[in-house]
Amino acid sequence: MHPQALFHVFGQPVYAYGICMAVGIIACFIFLMWAFWYRNFNEEASDKILIIGILATAFGIFMAMVFQSLYDYIEDPSEGFRLNTSMTFYGGLIGGVSSFLIVWNLYIFVIAPRTKSKLLQNNMNATLTDALPIIPMGITIAHAFGRLGCFFGGCCYGAPTDSWIGLPCAHGYNAELGMTMDGVNVIPVQLMECIFLFILTGIMIVLYFKFNFNCNFGVYAIAYGVWRFIIEFFRVDHRGSFIPGLTPSQLWAIVMVILGIAYFFLYKYLFKGMMKHPELQPSLHAKGGEKAEKTPAE
Repeated sequence: MHPQALFHVFGQPVYAYGICMAVGIIACFIFLMWAFWYRNFNEEASDKILIIGILATAFGIFMAMVFQSLYDYIEDPSEGFRLNTSMTFYGGLIGGVSSFLIVWNLYIFVIAPRTKSKLLQNNMNATLTDALPIIPMGITIAHAFGRLGCFFGGCCYGAPTDSWIGLPCAHGYNAELGMTMDGVNVIPVQLMECIFLFILTGIMIVLYFKFNFNCNFGVYAIAYGVWRFIIEFFRVDHRGSFIPGLTPSQLWAIVMVILGIAYFFLYKYLFKGMMKHPELQPSLHAKGGEKAEKTPAE
């Protein structure tokens, strides 16, 4: 754990948490760039999905702070609503996904059909439904590094424990426990979630690239929702309150599982027919500039 600043840049402190978060976001987009290239997305499709994704990521970070501030306000309205730097993952996920969908649909259905600019016209060989099996892998990569940052920062920690699994990875004063957490061995739920997310990433990679499985978004939503609901029982850091008996994250975990189940039906009856399958189109990566025909995957 290292909650103190590692160094300063132009007088501004740089923390291990921030470095891990930045590495996670960069790794996420590098992976997405490679996956889109490997699956034969043309340059326009890759660029537009990634550009909108970067904007959505920035808005998601902002919404992660808004959600946590809202939880704090609901719990104690006497201090008023104050935007702070504390973040909650679900706020970021909801903000990022919703903003991506809004911008994407505005472009596809409003801007592209009406523009005369070649730059804004839609000449993509893939749709968002082609990218949906890939995007969850990028999310879990970024999230895993983010949880590693939580470990270094001493936030999102588990309950104190005397067992062999305990590590001193908590920081600050815990008002509910009435004790300072620095140096106290706790359940390292941050590392546990980091490992879980990397394993989930690996599973989705195998499902998609080896078995051409196109429902990774459903797998991600259900798997992470179940995981997050369970792991919340082992955390004691302050997370705000929303519904008695449930943490805010457990409530969103239930919603996430429901949406994950719904995704399988949406894919079967809607999204499957909307896919352009760029991986089955003439290859953009053939040697000598020649386009080689690909055979449909079984």
